[in-house]
Amino acid sequence: MNDALQPANSILEREIRQQPEVIARLIAQPQFAQVAAALRAADPRYIVLAARGSSDNAARYAQYLFGIHLGLPVALAAPSISTLYQSPPRYRNAAVIGVSQSGQATDVLQVLRDAAAQGALTIAITNAPDSPMAQQADYHLALHAGLERSIAATKTYTAQLAAFALLTAHLAENSGLFDDLRRLPTFIAHALEIAPVLAARAERFRFMSHCVVLGRGYNYATAFEIALKIKELTYVIAEPYSSADFRHGPKAMIEEDFPVIAIMPDGAALPDMLALVRDLRERRADLTVISANRTALEAAHLPVPMPQGVPEWLSPIVAVVAGQLLALHIAAVKGNALDAPRSLTKITQTR
Repeated sequence: MNDALQPANSILEREIRQQPEVIARLIAQPQFAQVAAALRAADPRYIVLAARGSSDNAARYAQYLFGIHLGLPVALAAPSISTLYQSPPRYRNAAVIGVSQSGQATDVLQVLRDAAAQGALTIAITNAPDSPMAQQADYHLALHAGLERSIAATKTYTAQLAAFALLTAHLAENSGLFDDLRRLPTFIAHALEIAPVLAARAERFRFMSHCVVLGRGYNYATAFEIALKIKELTYVIAEPYSSADFRHGPKAMIEEDFPVIAIMPDGAALPDMLALVRDLRERRADLTVISANRTALEAAHLPVPMPQGVPEWLSPIVAVVAGQLLALHIAAVKGNALDAPRSLTKITQTR
């Protein structure tokens, strides 16, 4: 294999391994308390999140965080309403948060502009303090992830998740949530230890052309992000579903040896996921399971153990690391470019 295609020689692999350090640095930032205070003062009735790509998957996670811990309804914006149709919705009584690694997403920027013109509180979450989105918003939450050179987002994605988790903890004023967050870098470091196992087992996916990725609750977002990483890096058709939605039709696709990746951390969603995985096992699906639960792992053809003791609300920040590593090693055995997948650029502009 060309040395440039080896995971150990890739920028992508190095950036995946930087994630414990990135999250530890982000947790130490004081900016979240200030933004939480501004949100409390504004007292919005609901939150609107605007994003694209991986950032949109981070926004899905925030839907569950804000809903469960803060009782706030969250809507995902449709930026095309503002750009293609020039008919921005009413943002009265809302706080609007734009999410973008580069801060250059033109359509997300327009959502922030429309919200500001209507007097709504606006917040940008980016890795670029000098970006147009950061300059437009009333408040900016910087990710402090350092330059991300690989096209596939990894450390900036988990930093976005951690930013939402930190903002939630400050808004909830819950000391237990802060205790959980302080353990997060260690959990991620332990998750990285699965890399040699995935490298050794990736060959079994060399000829995979399709798969589904399943998660529920907090990890609905993780299913979308792992599927995206598989699409970007391996060029495999990877379809993400909630375990609930999967039962409403898509389950009919499953036949013998159909690849299924299930994210199953301990928590409220586990019983439903276990029931579905048992059903898929009876249908002879080829199961990869990301979990700390022994019963879930025993159902898998490829068990991917998560660290023990990860709180469900933070599990997406840990579980997605295993998905990043899986996509990396499948791409390597397929001989794909790891740092620059075909047809993609680091910054994608849509209007």
